[in-house]
Amino acid sequence: MEPLRIHKGTTVSFMLDHIDTDQIIPKQYLKRIERTGFGVYLFDEWRYLEDRSDNMAFSLNAPDRKGASILISGENFGCGSSREHAPWALNDYGFKIIIAGSFADIFYMNCLKNGMLPIVASKEIRENLAELPGDVEITVNLEEQTVYTPDFSFTFEIDPAWKDKLLNGLDDISITLQNEDKIIAFEENQLKF
Repeated sequence: MEPLRIHKGTTVSFMLDHIDTDQIIPKQYLKRIERTGFGVYLFDEWRYLEDRSDNMAFSLNAPDRKGASILISGENFGCGSSREHAPWALNDYGFKIIIAGSFADIFYMNCLKNGMLPIVASKEIRENLAELPGDVEITVNLEEQTVYTPDFSFTFEIDPAWKDKLLNGLDDISITLQNEDKIIAFEENQLKF
């Protein structure tokens, strides 16, 4: 995982409540075991028309929102099944930050485990972010736990342990590997018996 300290990016808003993981990445696309290749199917039923052409009425397809890396959404984002493919699809598409009113617990944890930062913000803040023009860049500073826009800033909460993991790019495997010497010593000691 790459460390996440300060992220600068543009936003795109999709302000529906209760967007579930099947809407984020439909089940028919869950045939891969790699974490990549899912971005093209993100929000599939909303992003594409029946002929697979872009649905230009959908916010992610707006020309001024291409390349946005910060998603602004509604309440209870990521509800539904616990599939980890949903954060994989968001990450593969290019999102690094998701700002919502609330998150489903398992989805929230899966975002953190995949190096993405989920931020809980009030409706007023999200509506203000949604009004930003597509070319306006905002800054998310994880160390300060603050989001900066040209007109306002706000702070957010995050568990200190997860903050440390994101700041240092630590996933479960890299945390385990920090104890590699102890693991090797234990295994060598077991071989003696």
